[in-house]
Amino acid sequence: MDANSAIIDRLERIVASLQDNSIKMGQLLAVHQEKLDKQEKADDILFEKIEHIHKDLHEKTDEIKKGCERDIKLVDGRIRELEKKLWSIAGAFAVLTFMVSDAGIRILKPILTPSPDSANIQAETKLPR
Repeated sequence: MDANSAIIDRLERIVASLQDNSIKMGQLLAVHQEKLDKQEKADDILFEKIEHIHKDLHEKTDEIKKGCERDIKLVDGRIRELEKKLWSIAGAFAVLTFMVSDAGIRILKPILTPSPDSANIQAETKLPR
């Protein structure tokens, strides 16, 4: 019976060791589960922050886009006004250049100066005093 009691004693120690290991393993799993839960909460907070930043980014992008479009329209309007003024000045310059040129003088001289045939000369009459 010595051999049987030694085997039983050894089996009891093995079972006790397995129980201790099982308890330690359960504690280790509990700690890991707690860490996983904390990490999941942290992930949720991070995803919420990312979503908030994403939303803010889109809002700011839309504001910047609207501001740029407004500025582009203002600049376009100013450019159109400058183009109108430029074409008016160019047209006036073209007319003045034509009027000063030889061809312009030949065309405009008869229009601007009265012809000598149409001049009327009247005798001076003296009025009684």
